[in-house]
Amino acid sequence: MNKIVFKELEIEHICNPRLKHSYLSVKNSSEIVLKTPKVSNSFIQNLLLEKETWIKKQLLKFESSNSRKVNLEDEALLFGDVISIDSMEVEFLRNKLLALKNTQEKNVLKSYDEFYKYFANQYLPQRVEYFANAMNLEFAALKFRKMKSRWGSCSSTKIITLNSELIKVKKELIDYVIVHELAHLVHMNHSKKFHELVESHLRDSQKFRQELKKTNLRAF
Repeated sequence: MNKIVFKELEIEHICNPRLKHSYLSVKNSSEIVLKTPKVSNSFIQNLLLEKETWIKKQLLKFESSNSRKVNLEDEALLFGDVISIDSMEVEFLRNKLLALKNTQEKNVLKSYDEFYKYFANQYLPQRVEYFANAMNLEFAALKFRKMKSRWGSCSSTKIITLNSELIKVKKELIDYVIVHELAHLVHMNHSKKFHELVESHLRDSQKFRQELKKTNLRAF
């Protein structure tokens, strides 16, 4: 099983020489699986280009069915809970909104994005360092950005990128994503050994994995 990145989409590729045809499935908002016989990389890329519109439609179905809503300018989604904009935890966001001269929705949403990235930078590095030390692993760099289809990624150059939207989900799910990406420093796949490594450092990891599959990447 290999991991393919296609236009920010993370796709699990299973090569089975006994297959006669290729099969593509979207299981939830963050799990896309491609099964093929032995084919070239160009064949895979062309297939994904051909199916890109279909994939996005399937992802949209999951997103619309699992979305959590907040009232813009009144609430924020933090660690799985909808909290008031007056909370001290979101003072950064409140100040950004108060400073807006133009309250068009796109400007409000930009302030929310800046808040989640800011809070991600405050909270996530300490959790990554904690688990990296516990797992005795080293990474080259830690980055944050808003992504539409992935909670995180780990490159072959040991750069870990976490979705700033992670700050919206429960803390135990955040820890799962962090341990998941750190485990890719050892196994760049989702093999049995990979899952055993994750479970050895985070009990009930399979439960968290299933819960995360049902969680929408976007709050709005």
